[in-house]
Amino acid sequence: MTQTTVAFIGLGNMGAHMAANLVKGGFTVRGYDPMPEARERAEQAGIQNCASAEEAARESQVVVTSLPNGKILLEALTGEHGLLAAAPAGSLFIDSSTVGVADCLAAREAVVAAGHTLVESPMSGGTVGAEKGTLTFMVGADDETDLERARPVLEAMGSKIVHCGGAGAGQAVKLCNNMVLAINMIGISEAFVLAEKLGVSHQAFFDVASTSTAQSWALNTNCPVPGPVPTSPANRDFEGGFMGALMAKDLGLAAGAIELSGTDAQLGQLAVEIYRRFSEGEGGRKDFSGIIETIRQQSTGKEA
Repeated sequence: MTQTTVAFIGLGNMGAHMAANLVKGGFTVRGYDPMPEARERAEQAGIQNCASAEEAARESQVVVTSLPNGKILLEALTGEHGLLAAAPAGSLFIDSSTVGVADCLAAREAVVAAGHTLVESPMSGGTVGAEKGTLTFMVGADDETDLERARPVLEAMGSKIVHCGGAGAGQAVKLCNNMVLAINMIGISEAFVLAEKLGVSHQAFFDVASTSTAQSWALNTNCPVPGPVPTSPANRDFEGGFMGALMAKDLGLAAGAIELSGTDAQLGQLAVEIYRRFSEGEGGRKDFSGIIETIRQQSTGKEA
């Protein structure tokens, strides 16, 4: 039987839209976020604001977490007023955070030990996908039954659900996916800057690249220059998207996996360093496509 009451913990740029889509899908959503502006935005979307994560979970059979990192996730689950103790017996936990595989497995162990079920479901699609409900969820679940239990909730927030394997597999796929995304965005941004210097308009380059061999999500949906894709963060001075700090965090996790596995990932390692530097300044708060500004600044002034 589909559970209709969902606690949603973490109402940031992604989580707010995801929780709003759960409301649209007929679920009762009890939400919590430590930021007052996030709670206000959630209330406007029909989400019941709670004073704490513990309060949100207490009357919910499904708990969705969308949190910045593994440390915060584990603290939210197992802390003094943690979600595991507050949730009704046998609750379903769906974690959409992007964390390291080790933190993912530690979270699963804690959830299971407390008598609950955990399905990991990191997602891809950006804030546009979160708002439109077209996210792709990369699911790690040992039991197909657990996935089917989570499916109605995931389907209300996304359009594609991929069972990647057992525990940890969803996070592994997400790290690989974001490494590709970072490399793509750097390449697309370099190409736009090169096109500018060669006297080619943004629109002309986009019209060709977006329909030919250079097309990608980084270009077609999250275009790093204003104009060609009106909904991309570049039209809002790179505000309200996937922050550079989060991309740097995800790439740091990928770097750890690269080292552990002994993979020859030269472009991946270069992307790690580029976004690490980007996130140390204002880029940490901007959408990761803002890397194009850094590329412009570091390019010479000489025109072709």
